[in-house]
Amino acid sequence: MQIGFSKKLSENLLKDFLLTIIDNLNKNKKIKVTNFGRFSIRKKESRMGRNPLTKEKKIISDRNVVLFKASKEFKDLVNSKDDS
Repeated sequence: MQIGFSKKLSENLLKDFLLTIIDNLNKNKKIKVTNFGRFSIRKKESRMGRNPLTKEKKIISDRNVVLFKASKEFKDLVNSKDDS
């Protein structure tokens, strides 16, 4: 689909969009994009992990992970049989 923007402008728009999401996640922990989905952050506690190859045990540090839940509208569009 062509919308008439140059490649450079499209890259800048997408970059700005993603930076806005990241900034808001860092501040609010949740962001909703209507008809697309919801981004949120969940804190994972540190835990014991194991390298499956060497069987060496290591502590996996605590960290934040980003979650995405697609909206019903987005899921419907992805699963529609219409190719238009």
